[in-house]
Amino acid sequence: MRIYFAGSIRGGREDVELYNQIINYLKNFGEVLTEHIGDKTLSALGDDGPTDQFIHDRDMEWLLSSDVVVAEVTTVSLGVGYEIGRAVENNIPVLCLYRPQEGKKLSAMISGNEKIKIIHYSSLDQVKSGIKEYLRLSHH
Repeated sequence: MRIYFAGSIRGGREDVELYNQIINYLKNFGEVLTEHIGDKTLSALGDDGPTDQFIHDRDMEWLLSSDVVVAEVTTVSLGVGYEIGRAVENNIPVLCLYRPQEGKKLSAMISGNEKIKIIHYSSLDQVKSGIKEYLRLSHH
């Protein structure tokens, strides 16, 4: 299984350690095409390619060749929202991981889309069990 993991880069890197733990767990189910999202050396400037067009084209190639998109959506990110939209448009299953926080609400464009599965969580164990169940049900 080819898994596209999406998490905030330029929107903020507060959750990079969590991204790394999720990516390592996802490797139990297949190839994670976007391992660099969990790289602690990748800054909020997101310079993991020579140009923005290169990054866009490379990431879209990965996205469109994936079997599933898993997106951590707690830190708001235009790029992650764009990737989710493109995945839905191309009938690629999307699982969003969201950690509820006081004073913040998940975008209605995500929570209101019936094609997107959302897991609300407060611990890594909840993330892992939710991913396992989702991947088992959608890719048996």
